Amino acid sequence: MAADSSFDVVSKVEIQEVKNAIDQATKEVNARFDLKNSKSTIALEKEEAIQLASQDEYTLKAVIEILGQKLVKRGVSLKNLEYEKIEPASNSSVRQKIKLKQGIASEPAKKIVALIKDSKLKAQASIQGDTVRVVSKDRDTLQQIMGMLRGKDLGIDLQFTNFRSN
Repeated sequence: MAADSSFDVVSKVEIQEVKNAIDQATKEVNARFDLKNSKSTIALEKEEAIQLASQDEYTLKAVIEILGQKLVKRGVSLKNLEYEKIEPASNSSVRQKIKLKQGIASEPAKKIVALIKDSKLKAQASIQGDTVRVVSKDRDTLQQIMGMLRGKDLGIDLQFTNFRSN
């Protein structure tokens, strides 16, 4: 009996959109009367995380709110962000790191599952957290599904990970 092969479908975070959102948020923070002297900073760290710093926790939360608005406007899902603890930093300031994660929102995930089911290909698709797991006995079937999904405009940048072939 043949073992199952599988892969996961996730959505990549568009780093350029994150950079654009950071630029827009930085401009707004520096322009706002209540925040411009707060010495707040927003920086992208190795395309894996956003590092924020500010004079106090209250100001930092205001900066996070502005950044969140800009990220949503740029099409970056807030579901793809993982907030670490707020930590003390030098000069009586605070900082927080926001990690960028991969993941698919529920609506596009449901569309992917429906597309695979409607394709009549012999594969099972299931939503597992913020990924879609696709399983089939046949590796070629998985390749066909990847090709089909690449050809569809689902409004997200698909990435295929954890490909397992037994």
